[in-house]
Amino acid sequence: TNAPRSGSGRNTPRGGNGPRKSGKGFGPAGGGKAGGKDSAFKPGQGQPGKSGAGKASGKSGAGKAPGKSGAGKAPGKSGAGKPAGRPAGPRPFGQERFGQNLGPVRNRPRPVRTGHGETSELHNPEGVRLQKVMACAGVASRRVCEEMIEAGRVEVDGVVVRELGVRVDPARSVIHVDGIRIQTDETLKFFVFNKPKRVVSTMEDPEGRPCISDYLKKHQGERLSHVGRLDQATEGLLLLTNDGELANRLTHPSYEVPKTYLVQVRGPMEHGIGAQMKEGIELEDGIATVDSFKLRDSVPGHVLVEVVLHSGRNRIVRRMFDAVGYPVERLVRTQIGPISLGNQRQGSIRALGRQEVGHLLSLVGM
Repeated sequence: TNAPRSGSGRNTPRGGNGPRKSGKGFGPAGGGKAGGKDSAFKPGQGQPGKSGAGKASGKSGAGKAPGKSGAGKAPGKSGAGKPAGRPAGPRPFGQERFGQNLGPVRNRPRPVRTGHGETSELHNPEGVRLQKVMACAGVASRRVCEEMIEAGRVEVDGVVVRELGVRVDPARSVIHVDGIRIQTDETLKFFVFNKPKRVVSTMEDPEGRPCISDYLKKHQGERLSHVGRLDQATEGLLLLTNDGELANRLTHPSYEVPKTYLVQVRGPMEHGIGAQMKEGIELEDGIATVDSFKLRDSVPGHVLVEVVLHSGRNRIVRRMFDAVGYPVERLVRTQIGPISLGNQRQGSIRALGRQEVGHLLSLVGM
């Protein structure tokens, strides 16, 4: 069944907001409302409340790409030439509702050229002034955009631009502000879908089962595709877009895009299971590992675990927990890269904010 509307306070069973008491059930990860006698992560209920999905990137490593890719490094450490920490001055897209708590941009190192005379190569006499392009893309007012340019916070095609007279072609120039990619193509669409259980991750189903297109009535004219898949029994975040290049990069193994899941299994759980999963579990198609493993909550008979991994193999989370002797009771994907469900209700679709899109593009080097 679908969860109640977000903000209704009914996404989880009734209970107080105070600290969890022994035997009262476990609340959602991140300290949501305590459950009653039953598990707060009970199959058939809605998305597990305010599960802390938006917090995962800060503490669990959800926003950090593993390995040696450098995807999880802050811009100040990536070699991109940007100072560590938040730049001085107003934030780009500061008026948007979504994306304000994504933290620093986590992207692959991009070569940034600096020096004299190079910005002249970018100047297109037939183009549009850079600050106007930024303002039209929703970054900030034109005056604030000019201040960002003068402060050296803006790059065009990998070049730091400080001159206000530079004109660019919005259709061809790649623009970043504080490392966030500016999307100037209004034809490209990006959505988050909170997939309910028993919905098939396809746009059409010959067997007549519920599928993604059943929830796209308001977007019937747009040719959207889903990024990755969730099996029929798994709930949670699916990205929908008509940007083929972004979809390819998000699913390609070389970009190691992290994904965060909340997993309910039977408890109690033996000590060392998390370390075992981090070291690697041997499956029929090779070794599989998780990047992060955290016990979020527990009650007698049930355990709630948050795992982060970048593998996109079929049913990888379920197979890993099966291999260590803890079959999955319920599985919800709460985050892909910097994009999280938060308290978005099940079955709903929302458009990504421009700041969210910018972080997502930067994560895969676009």
